[in-house]
Order: sequence, then C-alpha cells, then structure tokens
Amino acid sequence: MPAYHSSLMEPDTKLVGNMALLPLKTQFKGPAPKETRETDIVDEAIYHFKANVFFKNYEIKNEADRTLIYVTLYISECLKKFQKCTSRSQGEKEMYTLGITNFPIPGEPGFPLNAMYVKPSGKAEEETMRAYLQQVRQETGLRLCERVFDPQTDKPSKLSTVNYLCHTEE
Repeated sequence: MPAYHSSLMEPDTKLVGNMALLPLKTQFKGPAPKETRETDIVDEAIYHFKANVFFKNYEIKNEADRTLIYVTLYISECLKKFQKCTSRSQGEKEMYTLGITNFPIPGEPGFPLNAMYVKPSGKAEEETMRAYLQQVRQETGLRLCERVFDPQTDKPSKLSTVNYLCHTEE
C-alpha cells in the first residue's frame, strides 16, 4: 500500500522555500489564500495521518507533499500535548500556546527535516513562511480540538482522534 500524497497542488500554487503555500479554510490571520474547496491541507493531513505515520520512507512528489509532511509532524506534536488534557478548554489553551510558540523553520537549527526542505531565500520569504506555518499550526490545533473533545461532556472522547490516531484504547 503506497503512502498518501497531497492532491492539492495546482500549477499556480505559490511556493515558500520548496513548500506549497496552500489555501486554508481558516479565520486565523496569515498569508494563506482562502480555500474554496471542501478540503484543505489540514483536512487532508488529519484524514491521512493514521496511514502516513506508518511509512518509514515517503517519496515527495511535489511541494504540497512537503506541506502535508509538516502538518503530519505537527499533528504528532499536538497529540502528545493532548495526552495531558482533561477538558476542551485545557486542550484549546495547549493548542494556542503550541501554535504561537516560537518554532524553527527550514534552515534553522532544530527544524526536524532540514535535508528535505529549502531555507527561505530572503527575509521576506522567511517572514511569509513563518506566518504561513503559524497559521497552519493554529488551524490544525483548533480542528484537532473539535475532533478530540466530546461536546456533551467536554472530556476527551473515548473514540476521539487521540485514541484513533495513537492506536490506544481506554
């Protein structure tokens, strides 16, 4: 079974470094164009997360795949934070903090996949990349909260995304 790749790359997609700056369905401010389709890169990453995390090797077919990989890695970070959360409000606070906390971008020490990503070519591209990744991080955290916490009990759902994605059972 092959890994899942992004289906969102269009010929006119803007790039930052060698990542696709893909449209998002979001109210968070940033450089991402508004998504008009039903699915965006965050939806795609969440949907394919469970399958894609099992692949030891992943062939990058286009720049949107690099964005998909970044979101997939970020989902892993979010899931680690959710393990300590007992309510949606606590989860939202954790996701907000994680989303805006200073984070490395390609070319900086601490970025996990520097060999696969190109450093931004200048200050303007660096600012755009950082703003886009922050926007993606904030939206991803918000959507994961919607999936993880039961709206009736405000507790992590027994069938939540955390359990589903982490392959754990309560």
